[in-house]
Amino acid sequence: DMTSERQAMVEDIRMQGVRDERVLEAMRRVRRHVYIPAAMRGRDAYGDHPCPIGFGQTISQPFMVAYMTQRMEVTPGMKILEIGTGSGYQAAVLAELGADVFSIEIIPELAQHAARVVRAEGYAVQVKAGDGYRGWPEEAPFDAIIVTCAPAEIPEELVRQLKEGGRMILPVGTGVQQLIILERTGDGFREIPDIYVRFVPMVKR
Repeated sequence: DMTSERQAMVEDIRMQGVRDERVLEAMRRVRRHVYIPAAMRGRDAYGDHPCPIGFGQTISQPFMVAYMTQRMEVTPGMKILEIGTGSGYQAAVLAELGADVFSIEIIPELAQHAARVVRAEGYAVQVKAGDGYRGWPEEAPFDAIIVTCAPAEIPEELVRQLKEGGRMILPVGTGVQQLIILERTGDGFREIPDIYVRFVPMVKR
């Protein structure tokens, strides 16, 4: 079941500066290769790079998944909205950490694939096919929102669905993208600029 490959991947992530032991343990436990559709599963499912999953989408680089997860400061029972389910891998890592995960994917085939795999792997993640710009108002507010595709600017509707004191992490920009951490405060929100990244663009329906 590729345990040694996962162990090597985790050591690589640690070398790159992810220090949260709970995050590293979750990365060690979630079987990344099963989230990559069988037809595209190469020999290198645990290399530190994105892998194609079809429909022009990718499963994110393991370091980026670990880094964004660490920045979310996930605690058990936390209610998290994910925009851009993709393969379902990031959602599984959040669920492994004990979060209550709601995930939206705009490509129906990917939403179905992800929902099937996370369930088969034993995670209670709720996945729906839909437009991420709308969020999931019926389930709002959320303790945290993680966006794994890049909008040109911060979607206001998502900010509205964040609980006071909650945080959102997302890549923003066209061409050059920067990870932004947004914290909702009593009278608005504050933005903390973070590292430069490269994600697929966030598309509208």
